[in-house]
Amino acid sequence: MHRLRTTVARLRPLTAAQTAPGPSQPRLLPAEGGLRTFQPARRLNTSVAAEPFLNGTSSNYVEEMYYAWLENPRNVHKSWDIFFRNANAGAPPGAAYQSPPPLSGSSQGLASVQARVAAQPNVEKLVEDHLAVQSLIRAYQVRGHHIAKLDPLDISCVDFDDAPCTVGFQNVGEKYEPVYTVFTTGFYGLAESDLDKVFRLPTTTFIGGNESALPLREIIRRLEMAYCQHIGVEFMFINDVEQCQWIRQKFETPGIMQFGLEEKRTLLARMIRSTRFEEFLQRKWSSEKRFGLEGCESLIPALKTIIDMSSQSGVESVIMGMPHRGRLNVLANVIRKELDQIFCQFDSKLEAADEGSGDVKYHLGMYHKRMNRVSDRYITMSLMANPSHLEAVDPVVQGKTKAEQFYCGDTEGKRVMSILLHGDAAFAGQGIVYETFHLSDLPSYTTHGTIHVVVNNQIGFTTDPRMARSSPYPTDVARVVNAPIFHVNADDPEAVIYVCKVAAEWRNTFHKDVVVDLVCYRRNGHNEMDEPMFTQPLMYKQIKKQKGVLKKFADKVIAEGVITMQEYEEEVAQYDKICEEAYNRSKDEKILHIKHWLDSPWPGFFTLEGQPKTMSCPPTGISEEELSHIGNIAASVPVEDFTIHGGLSRILKGRANMVNQRVCDWALGEYMAFGSLLKDGIHVRLSGQDVERGTFSHRHHVLHDQNVDKRICVPMNHISPNQAPYTVCNSSLSEYGVLGFELGFAMASPNALVLWEAQFGDFNNTAQCIIDQFISSGQAKWVRQNGIVLLLPHGMEGMGPEHSSARPERFLQMCNDDPDVFPKLSEDFAVRQLYDCNWIVVNCSNPANYFHVLRRQILQPFRKPLIVFTPKSLLRHPEAKSSFDDMLPATHFRRIIPDDGPAAASPEKVKRVIFCSGKIYYELTRERKNRGMDDTVAVVRVEQLSPFPFDLVKAETDRYLNADLVWCQEEHKNQGYYHYVKPRIRTTINHTRPVWYAGRDPAAAPATGNKQTHLTELQRLLDTALDLEAFSGKL
Repeated sequence: MHRLRTTVARLRPLTAAQTAPGPSQPRLLPAEGGLRTFQPARRLNTSVAAEPFLNGTSSNYVEEMYYAWLENPRNVHKSWDIFFRNANAGAPPGAAYQSPPPLSGSSQGLASVQARVAAQPNVEKLVEDHLAVQSLIRAYQVRGHHIAKLDPLDISCVDFDDAPCTVGFQNVGEKYEPVYTVFTTGFYGLAESDLDKVFRLPTTTFIGGNESALPLREIIRRLEMAYCQHIGVEFMFINDVEQCQWIRQKFETPGIMQFGLEEKRTLLARMIRSTRFEEFLQRKWSSEKRFGLEGCESLIPALKTIIDMSSQSGVESVIMGMPHRGRLNVLANVIRKELDQIFCQFDSKLEAADEGSGDVKYHLGMYHKRMNRVSDRYITMSLMANPSHLEAVDPVVQGKTKAEQFYCGDTEGKRVMSILLHGDAAFAGQGIVYETFHLSDLPSYTTHGTIHVVVNNQIGFTTDPRMARSSPYPTDVARVVNAPIFHVNADDPEAVIYVCKVAAEWRNTFHKDVVVDLVCYRRNGHNEMDEPMFTQPLMYKQIKKQKGVLKKFADKVIAEGVITMQEYEEEVAQYDKICEEAYNRSKDEKILHIKHWLDSPWPGFFTLEGQPKTMSCPPTGISEEELSHIGNIAASVPVEDFTIHGGLSRILKGRANMVNQRVCDWALGEYMAFGSLLKDGIHVRLSGQDVERGTFSHRHHVLHDQNVDKRICVPMNHISPNQAPYTVCNSSLSEYGVLGFELGFAMASPNALVLWEAQFGDFNNTAQCIIDQFISSGQAKWVRQNGIVLLLPHGMEGMGPEHSSARPERFLQMCNDDPDVFPKLSEDFAVRQLYDCNWIVVNCSNPANYFHVLRRQILQPFRKPLIVFTPKSLLRHPEAKSSFDDMLPATHFRRIIPDDGPAAASPEKVKRVIFCSGKIYYELTRERKNRGMDDTVAVVRVEQLSPFPFDLVKAETDRYLNADLVWCQEEHKNQGYYHYVKPRIRTTINHTRPVWYAGRDPAAAPATGNKQTHLTELQRLLDTALDLEAFSGKL
């Protein structure tokens, strides 16, 4: 039978092992009640008979002398020095006292005393014992949590010597007792006879309180009380002495965990609300999924304590992210959503009123501003809506928190903070947790400390911890950023509250992450309909026996006289009445308004009904003067005595030449868009891997002094005195975490252009969860608009299968426009199309159109995600330049760019119209020119793929009535745009003509890895596109 590893085995010293005493020494057993401590009886090492001066009247004096000697042996007379040395060295009764040296001070007498002192191994023994005690203290600090009583079920299989743990829940109900002690193992060189010996305490502990020395028995008792009860503290891996001392002081100081009567009453009231809310839902909707909190009801007072403490410290806004378990309870009792609004969600007859498809009740978010009764200050709380994809909301919360800090000038995180809730299995299993932690201390991503609360059910759906992780705790991932981890038994609400107070103080003091691990259980299955006994029979037998935490705590405080049984019952009845009244009101609700659950409102941006204030978009061009000014900034170094790289000097000189010639390339077009928005007070934030320079060395928005380390210059922040700040930041090598962060940042305000650029478009699929669950469908599910921009470098250029395709087919497949319905045309058709779509997908072929689409993101009266397939070779292509004339006032984004050559002049002569998008246009026109077909083949660029420009495509097909229609793309047939575009063109022409395909054949990989094959494929698709007989005889 598996035996619990002993206290001592878990607290093995960090210094070299001492000599073991003999095995015949008696063992110390735990005290009554299973408390791992030692009996408090005091025993003297020497008999009173042998030392006659140790009687009742002189013992206080002796004790004072002893403490003085501990401070400094020279503080006492030589005879006392010898006595204390001998006593500490274990001298037998009567032998500790030695006659003092003669007053004459004869050298012979002094020498004999010195010889007697030297004969005793007292100094070495004294030093060894004190070192052993220091090692013991440190061992408790490092590994006391190993034996803390954290599991309310007492079946924990956390295994520290052989992780992952190799036992299941076979030991339910067995009572364990340590079979060894500090003294029988010999690790410390201490004997049981040392228990009453007094030791001076090191400066690295606070267990002494006002005392500087304690008997070993008391040292062990206090360490056990601090580190081995219902709280387990992991912090000794932190490499900052001040922070370690701060934590020691919070947990070791005697009597520090005291609660007043009022605090206990408040805690009981919160436990009643938390528990009775779940019981009410269970009574009314016993067959509904709600992912209740039963088994971890202390989460509600835990969160409220964190918020109370933070509000008292000056925090004005708290942004929260959490999974589904306990979400309705948090909405009701922490965010304080109206109960009738929650209860009406269970009504199956409720009609949806808003646009979009909505989401299940345990995914919805909420935004609420209210008075905090503890701090008497207003606090805003936002719980972010999230999908079932666990932990995906983590970086989104952090991004929104960072944005709110940015907009209110909170550079230290004192006014805005985030709280993230996690499940134990997901916290250990989902890689996004690690990615989010690694953003925590990066300059452009830090939120100055997040409080993480893990609801540790000790199970993931049906999976035991031993199968779910390789680390002892689910929280071990937090150690990578030196975050302290406070494990606490969730069945002890007072311990939970204390730990949460410390966590809130830690965040307010050090502005670093901290983790609270609520070790609890899940009373029901994964949801209320699930049967957990299939897979965890013994665990759930134990859970069925488990008394509820509210009942346990109520019994305790009633026994303490904090509250009477009658008062308790009245409090319960009062909350039940509140729930019942809200339930009755909820029956009057006939319509579900998702916008009542909005987590990020934008005051003043929409009308009061949540609609755009207009359905028109102004022209997106700017004045010649502004273009020249921004262009000159882009070509300069606006800081004195700043030495730039020689190669960069050539680039800046090239920009100056372009400005003089009134043209711009891709990088300069982007500069014009960003600079003009900044000048108008719109914050621009560009983030991603290597974006400061640009993957392809074209952007150079951050200049580096070649002679002074870390001295940089961002010319974009020198455009005008009253401009908005420009943030450009290289991110960590993460897509999932960083894109989630930027999405959250874009949520906070509509008046900012937030862009994330992939190093190559191919890598966006690492962030597929954010794209699918938030960006594509966020507005439909949560009535939440977002204007984030994704820049995805894309193009077949012979760079292999992982550096070619941003997978446009995936983005187009998720577009919500109907391919088989030609829309009703109107004056505001283009803008209304944008308003109705779920996102905008473009592939710009020139810098001017890129400039316009970026500005349109801000100037349009609503916000939609924008997906831009950006070029690689076109960044420096001599033909891919735009004149300033295409960017002046009255110009705008062109959804389609028609052919403007000889073909357009004589449309009746045109035999073929080739529709295409992006870089392939330049290859087609070059080949067309080489073949002398400029007047017989028209090439039309579709710049905005979605929403599809039905009206403009119709105009082109109507113009060239005698031509056959071809869609040409460089991507493979089963990829790219073809399967999206073809049915829409067919609908446009009412299926009167076929739409032929010219491009690469279907393939599994996006591109070949062979350069020669790449060129052969390209020539073949150009031949097909421009061969007027290629499709003759085909149906």
